[in-house]
Amino acid sequence: MVAPVIALLVIALVSLLVVRVGSTALMMTGISWDTASFQAYSAFFGVGFTTKEAELVVNHPVRRRIIRDLILAGNVGLTSALATLIVTLLQSSSGGDTMLMLGWLIGGLILMLFISRLTWFQKVLDHIIQRTLERTGVVRALDYELLLRIQHGYVVSEIEVPPGTYLAGRTLRESRPWDRGVVILAIKRDGKTHSGIPARDDMIQAGDVLTAYGKETALQAMTQILEQPETKNKEP
Repeated sequence: MVAPVIALLVIALVSLLVVRVGSTALMMTGISWDTASFQAYSAFFGVGFTTKEAELVVNHPVRRRIIRDLILAGNVGLTSALATLIVTLLQSSSGGDTMLMLGWLIGGLILMLFISRLTWFQKVLDHIIQRTLERTGVVRALDYELLLRIQHGYVVSEIEVPPGTYLAGRTLRESRPWDRGVVILAIKRDGKTHSGIPARDDMIQAGDVLTAYGKETALQAMTQILEQPETKNKEP
């Protein structure tokens, strides 16, 4: 009598794991966790919400493949779970057995929900899933330039820092380009790009080429400011 309940709980556990894998895979392609999780749940359970973020999924080949697999897995998993539940209920010989079986089922679902809400468990699980997807090459994260051009009006551009301008000889903390709506993604010096995302204490030198992201108007304004000597521009 307990075996069908265990089978149903296993199906539910596997379903939650598949959704978690799908959410992580979507996130690795460059969308936020909240959007990735919502789209994964929608696809797996066949809800089919039409949202603005859905366009980012269906218009991208890797994300579309992930959603396709989630839809397939969701339909197969739910069908099996419902079939197991119906057969189990029909085979119960008495009301007492049915109530006991439902108690086991509810208790198991509550336990799984409790475990899935643990922060440390989520971090460990997400780390394992992400490392596995990276090693198998199932998901390839987008490069920053392609990813950041999705939103209209935002671009990635290279800006050279002339000597005597407000960026030259200052750290990012001192020059604060983000106050102008610009994010520095990389610093190229002497033809070599420094590894990693620039930190606030990284020094910008004259002749550096900055890979910057922001609104097109903001990048144009920064370029115009850098064309002027610092004596003409007293802004920090």
